[in-house]
Amino acid sequence: MKGQTMTGQTMTGKVVTARRVADISPARLAQLDSGTVEATTLTECLAVDFAVLMQAALPDMGQGALAQMDHAAPDGISKRMPLAARLILARYGPQKLVELSQHPSDTLRGWACFMVGAVEGHSLTERLDMIRPLADDSHFGVREWAWMALRPHVAADLDTAIALLSSWTSEPSERLRRFASETTRPRGVWCAHLGALRTAPSLALPILEPLRADPALYVQDSVGNWLNDAAKDQPDWVRDLCSGWQQASPVPATLRICKRAQRSLNRKI
Repeated sequence: MKGQTMTGQTMTGKVVTARRVADISPARLAQLDSGTVEATTLTECLAVDFAVLMQAALPDMGQGALAQMDHAAPDGISKRMPLAARLILARYGPQKLVELSQHPSDTLRGWACFMVGAVEGHSLTERLDMIRPLADDSHFGVREWAWMALRPHVAADLDTAIALLSSWTSEPSERLRRFASETTRPRGVWCAHLGALRTAPSLALPILEPLRADPALYVQDSVGNWLNDAAKDQPDWVRDLCSGWQQASPVPATLRICKRAQRSLNRKI
């Protein structure tokens, strides 16, 4: 998950940067834990006390659920997010999903993402429809949680996922186009690898080809990272693909993607 460094202001108006959770002011932490504001950086996302936030936003969750959240505090955030979603589903059922997906707190909207992943009885097509607004969320963190939440379902039905997500590559929103690429990265970040795509990355060409000259830097970075993942297992395939792309589409967007895609390979030369 990507964010910027955290900025704030002193009483004199001077902008300061806090790079550690310990540097976030108590007042700001209280706002985050109350669910009244969004986190502005990854540092702030990591600073949220899930048990306190859950009690503030969902006061009738029950002490058992709050105790589980509190006990999970030392675990990584990628483990605590789906735990929160499972606890909310157990208490309220899927009907709580719509409310949380519109909550002011990006963390609660992230919990909604994992509710989409955890709720039972839905096809991949239905889950993609459910996750679409969250994949297109204005907050960088929610967009990351959206693809991570659906990653296990993508892995479980990769061929269907690629066929469905190939249509997302023509979406007007760069966030949705990026989702198609990011959720299928062979190695990915904070998630299990997709072994089939590590072995045969060409399976994902229905997603990659339409994005080879995408005008958005956000999408270009994702496609470049996708191919950089693939280059760690299939370097010759990535070289050949980039060579073909640069000949067929010698535009700045494609050149930038290919440079990013081959950055690990170039370091080995």
